[in-house]
Amino acid sequence: MPFSRRDFLATTVLGSLSLGFQQENKEQHSQARQLRPPSYKTPIMVSANNGFNYLDDAYTFLHNGGDTLDAALRVVKGPEDDPNDTSVGLGGLPNEEGVVELDACCMHGPTRRAGAVGGVRNIKNVSLVAKAVMDQTGHVMLVGEGAERFAVAQGFPRENLLTENTRKIWLLWKETHSDWWGPGLSDPNWKKRILPATPKSEKWRQKIKHMEKVAADLGIPPHLHSEAIDKVLFPPTGTIHCSALNEKGEISGCTTTSGLAWKLPGRVGDSPIIGAGCYTDQDIGSAGATGNGEENIKVAGAHTIVENMKKGMSPQEAGMDALKRIARNYNNDMERLRYVDMVYYILRKDGAYAGVSLWEGYASDNAKPHRIAIHDGAKRAEKTVNLFPGLSQSWPPKVRTD
Repeated sequence: MPFSRRDFLATTVLGSLSLGFQQENKEQHSQARQLRPPSYKTPIMVSANNGFNYLDDAYTFLHNGGDTLDAALRVVKGPEDDPNDTSVGLGGLPNEEGVVELDACCMHGPTRRAGAVGGVRNIKNVSLVAKAVMDQTGHVMLVGEGAERFAVAQGFPRENLLTENTRKIWLLWKETHSDWWGPGLSDPNWKKRILPATPKSEKWRQKIKHMEKVAADLGIPPHLHSEAIDKVLFPPTGTIHCSALNEKGEISGCTTTSGLAWKLPGRVGDSPIIGAGCYTDQDIGSAGATGNGEENIKVAGAHTIVENMKKGMSPQEAGMDALKRIARNYNNDMERLRYVDMVYYILRKDGAYAGVSLWEGYASDNAKPHRIAIHDGAKRAEKTVNLFPGLSQSWPPKVRTD
């Protein structure tokens, strides 16, 4: 069996990953907290870890009587506004034509309403546009040019979302790696596209050397070369979700993203799909997702989790069941599943919560473990409970040259 660079990364990184976990003793392990006795704190907010820095302000707002959806939006708006966060909003990584396209949805538990937008260009805070769709129209979802025109009519300014940094990374992708589209993992004719082991190592070194030269020619600072090359080779799927629950038992959720980097124009993932990227039922709880959007759409992940909780499953059990459905779709074929990852953020109406993931972390993310961010009066990040041991490998694998 060919031994790919990704296999090498996975095996070498696993050792450092375990050491990294040992160094994180200050973090509470999520599994222990998720199985605590049924006396849960409210209000509480649960979000993807890139919302960690924005939880304090949002929690204060929620604790002082603020609406649950408005509180959740305060969290996700932070990364949307941050040009250095390449997963959402301003500075999000673009599609293959160099255009940033954003998706978002929200659900307001107390009034049982929802709003969503997909494929939106030139508007930074699409999470707020999704709420405007909910508040100002009789629709649930607007997409593309129509959604952009609606946003402008609602007072959202048009602006260029492609920063100089993300423009240069896109150019690096365009000049060195823009031929990677091919059959998806679920295609019956999918075949492994891994570079052969010999003389793979030398070919790989030459490829990275060439990419570093192109990065330098494009004006990417030397200390950012590795990060830029990583984003080119392993297109990220960054997203942020947040759910909020107040002391009255009111609950809401929202999800926003710039989607898969270098995607085909018009591609929409799970984030704006009610029931996939986000789902809230005022009587039960809320769930959201980050990861491989196509896989999550196929299992209606967020809705599945909430319905599982309705049937009596704990948040952790409900999330693990959704992950197992993703694995079932591949007949538990680990050769394919290693290229898939998913993280679910789950909040039950009584304040019980969970963070679950398909794998421990991404091999292409410096072996950092998946985490969720929580604030229930104490802000913290907790490691997810994973279905499979080890690290997921980013799609796509390298195209074979033999």
